[in-house]
Amino acid sequence: MLGRCSHEFSWPRRGTDGDYYQVCMICAAEYKYDWTTMRRIERVEHAKPETGIKRSHTREKRPSWVPRARRLKLDVPLRFRVNKTATWYEGIIENISQTGVLFTGPQQLPVNALIEMVFEMPEEISGQKNSNVVCQGRIMRSTEVKKVEGGVVLADYIVDYKCIR
Repeated sequence: MLGRCSHEFSWPRRGTDGDYYQVCMICAAEYKYDWTTMRRIERVEHAKPETGIKRSHTREKRPSWVPRARRLKLDVPLRFRVNKTATWYEGIIENISQTGVLFTGPQQLPVNALIEMVFEMPEEISGQKNSNVVCQGRIMRSTEVKKVEGGVVLADYIVDYKCIR
């Protein structure tokens, strides 16, 4: 398993050619994406430029700064739970992007906790009306907020998702 990536994919993005793709947030591998089946299809291999400089290692330098994904403001209910627990909580999505969800909930969760979320994906992202999804996410931030009575603002990074009918 040494040298193999566990792949944590971004939300599907649309390229300049109009085709959709997903990028692994760990190793930057790029895969074609089919919106109709909502599945990754095949890995995209990019040609390496000829530089004439030989290097002793094959590791590529990754960019240190990545632009922040565009956010879509929402007021959509969601249900969530810590993975493999029985207790579901109710919350409200404040905004969503290709990489994550900002939502309010009734209690703080530990950073890096894996969670499951169920909600209706906005048509602007899925391209379909009434598209319910199950998402796997990782809590990146959990902050108590006084303006939300007894509430907590949670931010999570989306690891994976699938549509449910």
